Amino acid sequence: MGIVAGLDSSPDFTRIVVCDSDTGAVLRQGYAPHPVEGRPSDVDPQAWLLSLGEAAGGGLLEGVQAIGVSAQQNALVPLDAQGNTVRPALVGGDKRAQVAAADLVDALGGREAWAQAVGCVPAAAQPVTKLRWLAKSEPENARRTAVLLQAHDWLVWQLLGRPVRRTTDRGGASGTGYWSAATGAYRPDLVELALGHQAMLPEVIGPSDAAGTTPEGLLISAGTGETMAAAFGLGIGLGDAVVSLGASGSVMAVHPEALADQSGMITSLADATGMHLPVVTTLNAVRTLRGTAELLGLPDLESLSELAMKSTPGAHGLVLLPYLEGERTPNLPHTAGTIAGLRRESMKPEHLARAAFEGMLCGLGDALDVLRGRGVDVRRIFLLGRAAELPAVQASAPSLFGAQVVVPQPADYAAIGAARQAAWALGVSQGALDPRTPPAWQGAAAQVLEPGDELPVGQAVRQQFTAVREQTHPGAFRV
Repeated sequence: MGIVAGLDSSPDFTRIVVCDSDTGAVLRQGYAPHPVEGRPSDVDPQAWLLSLGEAAGGGLLEGVQAIGVSAQQNALVPLDAQGNTVRPALVGGDKRAQVAAADLVDALGGREAWAQAVGCVPAAAQPVTKLRWLAKSEPENARRTAVLLQAHDWLVWQLLGRPVRRTTDRGGASGTGYWSAATGAYRPDLVELALGHQAMLPEVIGPSDAAGTTPEGLLISAGTGETMAAAFGLGIGLGDAVVSLGASGSVMAVHPEALADQSGMITSLADATGMHLPVVTTLNAVRTLRGTAELLGLPDLESLSELAMKSTPGAHGLVLLPYLEGERTPNLPHTAGTIAGLRRESMKPEHLARAAFEGMLCGLGDALDVLRGRGVDVRRIFLLGRAAELPAVQASAPSLFGAQVVVPQPADYAAIGAARQAAWALGVSQGALDPRTPPAWQGAAAQVLEPGDELPVGQAVRQQFTAVREQTHPGAFRV
């Protein structure tokens, strides 16, 4: 079929991979940082185009027949009736919008009402919440806003020469707070609730559809958000979950249907293939490890891992509930962390180090149980993030999660997923691929870890953690 490209416009940079459309083999790569200092909450979208142009320099895209676009999620680009940006894009977590999130939850009648309406409860990061903030804080800009796009929508529109038709995909739309993965439809009433008036929304096209063709004949696929693109690049399917270890943590899995969760613990996203990606988030993952390393006077996480390996599973009865920044899963926004099981024999640095790793992983295990409790099949877990390489994580994760753990080699999975989407759209346009079946690319190179004989040990550690959690926060966690 030829060669295709995938570009990932993350919060900090643009990365481009050029791949063989049949096998997915990466042939060439490009990279450029965004010309933006730090991570501001307001970014001129032109910065994304500038780094895209730089990353694509040197003939990188020569011979490419189709391009897929992945981009940071939750970035809201408000346009006026002429297609000009009303103000810089609102990006990131944007703590300015926290009050707006609470306002919106109340305005619709509570968390359950939002979960039923669009599969998620408004948080500060989501576009619907940023619209509410815009209406309250910048009413003149809100009044001028006529069109709503996200980062990947805007980039696709620019690559196509700013046509009249504007498009998005299910994955990106599912994170807005005004599109329902369950019904596959927008909720314009929620846009009006947040912004104060209606706005034009991009057409949601299918996973294998093309957004259009450039004047030069380059096919542009639907595009999607970074999370969906990374899942597609990893090649996850039914029975797979992804646990991401960042400062906070997240657990997502592929599921055939949308999950409406009355508690709001599950965010019901759509994936890049026509399936669904229910996500459960924890506020405390690697920040737990970093805090423990600082407390113990250790220079880095590798040293903390080495120390933890001198302890044994269960950390001599020491349990750390890692709710350092409050917690979302379980919903304990105003709590703090807890250390339990202090005895003379457990008061050693190595046991605290071990308890930090086990507490982080047990918290993520609780998030996994939320999905399992709703019928999500989890047989294999992809573990992502730099902390996934740590021996103390790899020694404990399979038995604590109760499943095979796959640690993929570091790669640009979001860009690869975008390229795979481009290959799919190209193949469908040529009549070589089924619109319902994506190209079968080689999966990620990975290390595979089995729970094996350690499974009962892991279950005992989870029980120890659960007992302390229930004693400290009775009834807070319901699967």
